[in-house]
Amino acid sequence: MERMSLGDGCTLAYRLEGAVDAPVLVLSNSLGTDMGMWAPQLDALKAKFLVLRYDQRGHGASDAPSGGYSIDRLGRDVVELTEALGIQQFHFCGLSLGGMVGQWLGVRESTRLDRLILANTTAYMGPPSGWDARIEAVLRDGMAPLADASIMRWFTRDFVASSPEAISPIVTMLRKTSPVGYAGCCAAIRDMDQRRTAALVEVPTLVIGGSADPATPPEHARALATTIPDAALRMVDAAHLSNVEQPSEFTAAVLDHLTG
Repeated sequence: MERMSLGDGCTLAYRLEGAVDAPVLVLSNSLGTDMGMWAPQLDALKAKFLVLRYDQRGHGASDAPSGGYSIDRLGRDVVELTEALGIQQFHFCGLSLGGMVGQWLGVRESTRLDRLILANTTAYMGPPSGWDARIEAVLRDGMAPLADASIMRWFTRDFVASSPEAISPIVTMLRKTSPVGYAGCCAAIRDMDQRRTAALVEVPTLVIGGSADPATPPEHARALATTIPDAALRMVDAAHLSNVEQPSEFTAAVLDHLTG
């Protein structure tokens, strides 16, 4: 794992691995996880791409500055990181919070993107009062109560019962996430509204939704795919972390979009 200091002093942790001369694919993690969430896809993607994974600020081995973040700041993190690594063009795949960052990039930094994948995400996730309550709770009580509740929203009941080996690493990520960093990213989601700007995305885009996702429900995926010009929509039988619950189908959808 490498670390890169950004212009505002925050340090991001990242890994760059895979086919050296291949196109770059940036993977962006969800709220409460880290770059390890992409483990089910990593081998298949490294065979065809130079894969850049990073921990969102406030998560994993990246710094967790105090205070609220913004989608603009999280998007700039990707721009600064890729620029520092000499990467001019890249594909981008983000899930949940990562997909919100992907929407920002698709509008404001479209010349850097080749293709875009927005998974289990939304352009708006209100109401703000709900995020204020979550920020207050996590700063008061820490991550443990939130981790237990999140698992039941991130996976279907059947998957929780049948696949503890897949869920265990996600639980660990949640519990290890900095409450300060988690709260900072909650503020970014609270203040985000990209419902109108999504229509300005001109990058070839795939939207992946989970048919049983209570966090970013199917109608959110359909709304994104309808708003983004010529976007494709792929629904999978999963809850919020569809790349973990349906790894083969998710990976196939990513490869189809990026190589098709």
